Amino acid sequence: MSIMKTRSFWLAAIMTLICSVAGVLLAKLPYVNLIGALVIALLLGIAMQLTPASLRNEAQGGIGFISNKFLRLGIILLGFRLNLEKLAAAGVKTILVAAVGVAGTIVLTYWLSRKFGAEDELAILSACGCGICGAAAVMGVSPQIETDDEERKRENEVLAVAVVCVMGTVFTLLEIGIKPLLGLTDPQFGIVAGGSLHEIAHAVAAGGAFGEASLDNALIMKLSRVLLLAPVALIVGYWYQHRLIKESEEEHTKEPKKLPIPWFLGGFILTSVLGTFLPFSTAFLDGLVQAAYIFLGMAMAALGVSVNFKVIFKRGGAVFGAAAISSVCLLVFMIIMSKIFF
Repeated sequence: MSIMKTRSFWLAAIMTLICSVAGVLLAKLPYVNLIGALVIALLLGIAMQLTPASLRNEAQGGIGFISNKFLRLGIILLGFRLNLEKLAAAGVKTILVAAVGVAGTIVLTYWLSRKFGAEDELAILSACGCGICGAAAVMGVSPQIETDDEERKRENEVLAVAVVCVMGTVFTLLEIGIKPLLGLTDPQFGIVAGGSLHEIAHAVAAGGAFGEASLDNALIMKLSRVLLLAPVALIVGYWYQHRLIKESEEEHTKEPKKLPIPWFLGGFILTSVLGTFLPFSTAFLDGLVQAAYIFLGMAMAALGVSVNFKVIFKRGGAVFGAAAISSVCLLVFMIIMSKIFF
């Protein structure tokens, strides 16, 4: 039995590693970089569904392990990108603006998604992806949501990732196009890009289009939002657990589940501290961040291999509409904030 599990893991690892590495390489190409390595890996994972069913069935056990454990490992390593000293140097106003933007976007996206008819789990995943940092936020918050229907949960994860990918790409092109009309300096535009675009890749693409000062500010503002992933995941976990306890009391159940603690997000904060205060070389830190994207890409590819993508097209309208409205509101908010405070 253990031999079968080992074979399943290595087969899944090879399949997802191919998708992940291809995603990283393709994301270096012009225009393709607007999509981002993680979303490319997800799409390649979906394409893996065209492989023989016998191959996919044999890899299924390993696919589940990679989508779960490698996701957490990737997010932990991603913390090395977050330089806390740079965030502190940027000032309290950067964190405060990021916090207000993230909170407002999550609440608005969730509320609109529910008003438009989206199910609860899909609404909160899409809201966190739009508010914080795209696909990584969707996958970081998802473990906090307990469910008995894992297939449905994977569908919701993929749909939420698709929402932030499409919205982020559209708004990246939009912001680059309207920049001359906004009356913003290059550093101010960097603040807008980092504060309003969903993926790190989107912020880099838009900020980098207008010079080094714009790119630096885009990264600082974007990473200020990334820093909020841990507290948001804790809040979402607490909120869902509180609802479970309430439902269990209504059903006269005496054994509510314990609050899931996202230990891997503690690892994310720890690696941020280590990367900031220990004398690691830039090349070493870049290598760790690159490894993070490889592991995250493998997790995204594993998600793509196992999801029923046909179902997604039937349920996407509500969250796409909500994300479009909230993305416009976030963009307007960041333009105003950049003019007032930066």
